[in-house]
Amino acid sequence: MSYPAAPLDPIVLSSQKQRVAYFYDSDVGNYAYGAGHPMKPHRIRMAHSLVMNYGLYKKMEIYRAKPATKQEMCQFHTDEYVDFLSRVTPDNMDMFAKEQVKFNVGDDCPVFDGLFEFCSISGGGSMEGAARLNRGKCDIAINWAGGLHHAKKSEASGFCYVNDIVLGILELLRYHPRVVYIDIDVHHGDGVEEAFYTTDRVMTCSFHKYGEYFPGTGELRDIGIGKGKNYAVNFPLRDGIDDVTYKSVFEPVITAIMEWYRPTAVVLQCGGDSLSGDRLGCFNLSMKGHANCVSFVKSFGLPTLVVGGGGYTMRNVARTWTYETGLLVGQIVGPEIPYNDYYEYYGPDYQLEVRPSNMQNANSKEYLDRIRTTVLENLSRTKFAPSVQMTDVPRDAPEEEPEEDTEESKEMRGGSQEAWDSNIQKDGELSDSEDEGEGGRRDIRNYKDDGGDMVMMDADEDDDDDDTPAASGKL
Repeated sequence: MSYPAAPLDPIVLSSQKQRVAYFYDSDVGNYAYGAGHPMKPHRIRMAHSLVMNYGLYKKMEIYRAKPATKQEMCQFHTDEYVDFLSRVTPDNMDMFAKEQVKFNVGDDCPVFDGLFEFCSISGGGSMEGAARLNRGKCDIAINWAGGLHHAKKSEASGFCYVNDIVLGILELLRYHPRVVYIDIDVHHGDGVEEAFYTTDRVMTCSFHKYGEYFPGTGELRDIGIGKGKNYAVNFPLRDGIDDVTYKSVFEPVITAIMEWYRPTAVVLQCGGDSLSGDRLGCFNLSMKGHANCVSFVKSFGLPTLVVGGGGYTMRNVARTWTYETGLLVGQIVGPEIPYNDYYEYYGPDYQLEVRPSNMQNANSKEYLDRIRTTVLENLSRTKFAPSVQMTDVPRDAPEEEPEEDTEESKEMRGGSQEAWDSNIQKDGELSDSEDEGEGGRRDIRNYKDDGGDMVMMDADEDDDDDDTPAASGKL
């Protein structure tokens, strides 16, 4: 197979109409890791400003998700770790010196004001997006504040504290028998891979720089173990990969995953540090080369949770996530950037474009052919897609004694579910998403299909001998 030198073909919008739910909390841009730290949550606010000023709010529902609770975070993370995150502050961090070492909180993952609230916003958006996908309330859910793929069960890593992706996937597994996770961040999606390394219920697929590069994992031979053997896919890449070359490996691998594994839901991590000119990255993707991955995954028409991730040149991350939001709602935006709150960031050309540089592509044809052949051979061994036991769910759940409907509770709930489902936001308005039901995000009544028939059983109702994440509730 030869790689043409010509640029990518123009992205063609799908004619398929898909409902998009977009999650954004206006507080997210208020948090700062500290002076000089490359991770800047402000980029999410910049992207949102562009999204609004391009008028994309007209084509999707915008929600402010309920922040993830400690209990929800503990569905994956350990109680001790989550308790530490909820208690440590810059003022009292000296009292937690041992815990900071134990949980890897320090230089890369500093203690900052509002740390736990920041984690709650990120985790809540991904869990809420998954919940709406499960209930059939949308076809695509977007949470640019998510995508923190390095966080481990009891350890912060790579600027990530709480793994919102794992929490979102666990939510999807309550309904979907097979979920595929796709990662186009320049760094390996190690935290997500580790969480699901022993199960066939989740296939993880990461395209990343490998070789003397953080986090140092994700080699070709890492394919999963036990029930999860061949369900972890790693495509190690070298410096300088460009749009055409990336497409030549991304599309065949994703096509094979869809054909062999047959997932029923997708989680796509869109880390922007794989873009050309990133402060920490070493790839050479243009905005449209990056967005081509989003467009291609969308073309399969599966319920899809789209999250952010890395990205350390803020103006380029904001440009790209805005363009990709447009693709997800079926609209090409640009090339002129509209006036917005952060207009001065996009000078001197004020164009919605991230251009590749002339850096050398160290990924030879022979190297990529060899990796791709091995990956596809491993995928062919997953021909018989795993299935899970299904159960009938009673049509009518027992009535619960309603709590007193105080003014405070009304304010906290923010209105009825019917009001939320019919609510399409106007010029910049945001709403709290209460996609909960009275029993919370995981109320089984929220997951009953229209006919009351077959849906995934609750995690605590699964067979005792099933060691999948959905069965154990924690990993």
